[in-house]
Amino acid sequence: MAVDTPVKTSAHPRRRRGPSGAVPRRRGRRLWVKAVVALLLVVEIYPLVWMFLTSLKSNDDYLNNSTWSLPTTWQWANYTEAWTTGNIGLYVQNSLLAVVPALALMLLLGTAAGFALQVMVWKGRSLTLLVFLAGMMVPPQMILLPLFTVYFRTGLSGTLWPLILTYTGTGLPLTVFMMATYYRSVPRELFEAATIDGAGILRAFWTISVPLVRNALLTVGLVQFFFIWNDLLIALTFTNNQDLRTVQVGLLNFTGDFGATQYGPLFAAICINVFGTLLIYLFLNQKVMKGLTSGAVKG
Repeated sequence: MAVDTPVKTSAHPRRRRGPSGAVPRRRGRRLWVKAVVALLLVVEIYPLVWMFLTSLKSNDDYLNNSTWSLPTTWQWANYTEAWTTGNIGLYVQNSLLAVVPALALMLLLGTAAGFALQVMVWKGRSLTLLVFLAGMMVPPQMILLPLFTVYFRTGLSGTLWPLILTYTGTGLPLTVFMMATYYRSVPRELFEAATIDGAGILRAFWTISVPLVRNALLTVGLVQFFFIWNDLLIALTFTNNQDLRTVQVGLLNFTGDFGATQYGPLFAAICINVFGTLLIYLFLNQKVMKGLTSGAVKG
């Protein structure tokens, strides 16, 4: 007599395989993503390559040959002419002398204001923050003429102080807003513990708050640096002396009185400016990203 034996079934049923066209679809999507990334790289990198190749052309080569052609003779002397004859070295020095003090004042005052508006408790701090935010709505073009009059009457014209003061004042509202926003994420228990231990306001600011917001300082400093460095309107308004020109204003010096432009040295000077700031951005951007990921406060 035959006995039916039960068929063993697996405890975990097999996963159903998707349709056979799933793998080709995924590969197609990856190809589209790679194509878009490649297109973006071409759009970003090709202008830099073209600018560098154009900086190595002679003036006749630039005017008579195609714009997309390679240089017939590689004029490396264009960089020397841009640095010496074009005074790009002096303009870089002037930009650094105007940008670095303005950036230091901006970060110092903005950090102190953000600390006072978010950590300290006093009447009117909300209204004060709104006043700083209102400063972001004022166009710089509206304040150039009054500031020019003030600088002229106080004897600051003919120096770099008008640039330093104007850059600090115009960049301070955004700096205060960003630093005050960052201070909101700092635990108040740290400052309360410091107060219990006998730390005053200045000590709590320098020894506790500043190390905690160093990531925000790097981020704000990077953003404000490029805003100030690439400025043309303010620098063109307040630099009435050729020896005080910044980089952006100095690039206009490559155009002659009769409209004749030396394109090789001009593009060489532009390359010095662009690639120099690009290296700074790449270096500081990595520092900012590492600081943001490793500087979090654990509760």
